[in-house]
Amino acid sequence: MSQVLEPSLARLPHPLMRYFVATRPAFLSVTFVGVLLGLASASLGGIRLDPLQATVTMLFALLAHAGANVINDYYDARSGCDAANDERIFPFTGGSRVIQNGVLSLQEAGRFGYTLLALVIPAGLWLTATSGIGLIAIGLAGLLTGWAYSAPPAKMQARGLGEFGITAAWLLIVIGSDFVQRHSFSFAPIAAGLGFALLVANVLYINQFPDIKADTLAGKYTLVVRLGTQRARWGYALIALLCYGWVLVMVAVGQLPLVALIALLPALASFKAAQNLAHHAATPAALLPGIKLTIMAATLHGLLLAAVLALT
Repeated sequence: MSQVLEPSLARLPHPLMRYFVATRPAFLSVTFVGVLLGLASASLGGIRLDPLQATVTMLFALLAHAGANVINDYYDARSGCDAANDERIFPFTGGSRVIQNGVLSLQEAGRFGYTLLALVIPAGLWLTATSGIGLIAIGLAGLLTGWAYSAPPAKMQARGLGEFGITAAWLLIVIGSDFVQRHSFSFAPIAAGLGFALLVANVLYINQFPDIKADTLAGKYTLVVRLGTQRARWGYALIALLCYGWVLVMVAVGQLPLVALIALLPALASFKAAQNLAHHAATPAALLPGIKLTIMAATLHGLLLAAVLALT
């Protein structure tokens, strides 16, 4: 386990702080970047951004992600995989630990997660009224994906489909943020967002390696569990190549401006992370550098692409 202190009642005396920590706030940054990328995609299309709509979109997306995080912890606690995880690298793998450490009860966490998801609905309805009916389809698809990622009967991650769910969810964030401003569907946010969504999926992918023993014991057959560490380690590089290859293709066909190639710079971080995983796939404690590099690659790629699209 890492040296970062896990949450406890002694360290979190205020109830509001306990619930805040349960959302895993540090990981909400990828959603923040995804919304920025969607807004930048709309801006590239000549759309004048509406600040109020953009702000509500950001809150809408962050609430949905926070709710999905808590729901994931809730169902992982029910399955027993987080309790059995003694090779976790906190705070990156093994959940928020608020349930296992007695900060929140299982029931409190479940109610909180579903409440957060429910709070997304009024914001989504307001955005739909101001942007277009198509946003309902995007929002419903996003909420369904966030719920189905962990919850039965779908349990996408436990069926080896977690990476597909994560890619879809973060692509929908970019598409939805673009739609609110554009008021119509466009291929532009797909061109801008698919590579970013794949890198977010790689965060999930590498995080599954330290959890593999606990997941196996709990019957949570993630893609890494199904492939085994020796074969699964090459999947990381494949996902990264798909991301950066997508950007190259989109620039080549004119869907992204030439300056978007600057978003390929985080490939260096992805390459170093892939090396780390290739050498230490079966040694959880040695994967911390690769996990950090993976998060950095996804964040920097999204921020760089959002910046150049907005400036262009």
